[in-house]
Amino acid sequence: MFLTKASSLIDALLSVAYPQSCRLCRREVESRQLGVVCSECWNSTRVFSVGDSLCSKCGLLLFVLPQHVTNDLYCRRCESQTFTAARACGIYEKGLRQSVLELKRKPNIARHLSSLLQSVAIGSPFGETSRIIPVPLHPARQRARGFNQAVVIARSISSALNLPVDEKSLVRIQYSERHRAGLDARGRWDTVNNAFTVPNPRLIKDERILLVDDVLTTGATATSCANALLDAGASTVCVLTIARSAR
Repeated sequence: MFLTKASSLIDALLSVAYPQSCRLCRREVESRQLGVVCSECWNSTRVFSVGDSLCSKCGLLLFVLPQHVTNDLYCRRCESQTFTAARACGIYEKGLRQSVLELKRKPNIARHLSSLLQSVAIGSPFGETSRIIPVPLHPARQRARGFNQAVVIARSISSALNLPVDEKSLVRIQYSERHRAGLDARGRWDTVNNAFTVPNPRLIKDERILLVDDVLTTGATATSCANALLDAGASTVCVLTIARSAR
């Protein structure tokens, strides 16, 4: 209790001494725990809740009439994707988008976002995962950036799940261009096909993997990672991301 009050006091003092403008509306961010977006903009961000109708496999938000909501909804577009299940905090927009962009610049996750990630990780249909594996960057990309944002995400949830973070068992062996936003779905798949490998399959045999990354778009990266892990003997591969595309 004392530490919580002390932390809140420090946060309030820092907010007064070093005010920060919201990346979206330019109003002042009330608390550093919110990160780079104010509370009003967070409230307008599409964050998933318990009552939302999500694809049971890929976590896509489905628009289903309440009387037709079940636990077995599928979008059918993710049938070729080999991971077991994927979930995200919400849609890649507003507060979540700005948080992802900030994470690519600085290896730090605000408390609000960390809480969202932990809630999804604990409440999602992932079962009893045995280790967390962050999607690796190519060594050249990691040297240029100085850190891997997926590792930061993994560490932010490891204590809540009481799971180890494994940064060694999955390696990226192919380098792709940094900017893939202009690529269509086929182009995205081509850039990550066979891009990952497992150096020591013995270490992940029969393991239940929670793969973490910042954004799920086409599912190409997650599927490529899942292929490598499953081929190496992993039992299941589930995916957790900060955000995902709306379609």
